[in-house]
Amino acid sequence: MDRFWLKNYPAGVPADIDPSAYPSVVSLFEESFTKHRDNRAYVCMDKALTFGEIDKLSTALGAWLQGRGLKRGDRVAIMMPNVLQYPVAVAAVLRAGFIAVNVNPLYTARELEHQLKDSGAQAIIILENFATTLQQVIGHTQVKHVVVASMGDLLGFPKGLIVNLVVRHVRKMVPAWSLPGHVKFNDALSAGRGMTLAKPQLGPDDVAVLQYTGGTTGVSKGATLLHRTLVSNLLASEAWMQPGLKRRKISGQLTIVCALPLYHVFAFVTCGLLGMRTGALNILIPNPRDLPGTIKELAKYKINVFPAVNTLFNGLANNAEFAKLDFSELVISNGGGTAVQEAVAKKWLAITGCPICEGYGLSETSSGITCNPTDSEAYTGTIGLPLPNVEIRILDDAGKDVPLGEAGEIAIRGPQVMRD
Repeated sequence: MDRFWLKNYPAGVPADIDPSAYPSVVSLFEESFTKHRDNRAYVCMDKALTFGEIDKLSTALGAWLQGRGLKRGDRVAIMMPNVLQYPVAVAAVLRAGFIAVNVNPLYTARELEHQLKDSGAQAIIILENFATTLQQVIGHTQVKHVVVASMGDLLGFPKGLIVNLVVRHVRKMVPAWSLPGHVKFNDALSAGRGMTLAKPQLGPDDVAVLQYTGGTTGVSKGATLLHRTLVSNLLASEAWMQPGLKRRKISGQLTIVCALPLYHVFAFVTCGLLGMRTGALNILIPNPRDLPGTIKELAKYKINVFPAVNTLFNGLANNAEFAKLDFSELVISNGGGTAVQEAVAKKWLAITGCPICEGYGLSETSSGITCNPTDSEAYTGTIGLPLPNVEIRILDDAGKDVPLGEAGEIAIRGPQVMRD
């Protein structure tokens, strides 16, 4: 088809990328573990893990999971907020040849039961804060193996111990729960260090993630994302962000604000996977609704990339303390999830000097498939241009193309699109 939008592409962004450059997300991970080994990969509550540490921890956890008898292609659910255990769990599951099932930790028992049964998950890695929900439904699911993490597991001693005490006994954030046969996250790591991870040969057509949608048409549905679809979206997103990275000089390691939940496809790709690809540091924010706490964390870093949704942009822009932060190296503010309001975008630009770059995507397309140029100087109120490799048509009820400027149904084709 005629990709007429290419004439408006930013300089240096290719029309297409080669999704066969990496046979799997895992091969991309392995490259980053070597290339960026000593760089910090994730930081949460002042504790950072390097790419090398993510490599070692995920190897141990992956080996332990394999030792439970799980086979290639088995589903492993991950039910946690943005804590250090999340990226370790994702890397472990994928490297071991399993399929990751991202689960919203705020799900009700009914919602959790549906997703576990629908996905066929045989194992789950869950933060103890939400274990009581799992307790209510596990007997109705196929789940055989449960790994329970605590907030302070990877924060080191004595901080981890203090955090766990505060979370459990001061803030009362962990309701009583009982899951007979569960294994503690750190115990699984310890046991896995004495085991060997068998690394399966994964290919582009192997399933990587079952990404559940928000259920806009009823119950939540799982989109089957292959390694190829994620690699395609990741490489296209990396190419698209390059003009924005040149907006201002970045003095240190590329730093991404990961305030959006990693269980959602937007943050999973734009923060988690893209950070792994580029050797960036992700600042993990477990609870972005706590605006004072979020601002306190952001004040510690020179932030460069800030993906968010309208409500978060608005909440921060209307907080006087946020305006005091150093935005001298903020080069990209990604807006997604829902439309960004013009008033919010204008206020954000006035405070940070960095325009919100709005895009559009779906769980079914491995996150974003359109975006405004990242070097744009102003808010446009549109969803931008199709990313590399993406073909888009706007159709009427009869399946015919509508004239430019007319409303219709979006039809998308490209290597980023789910298998089913």
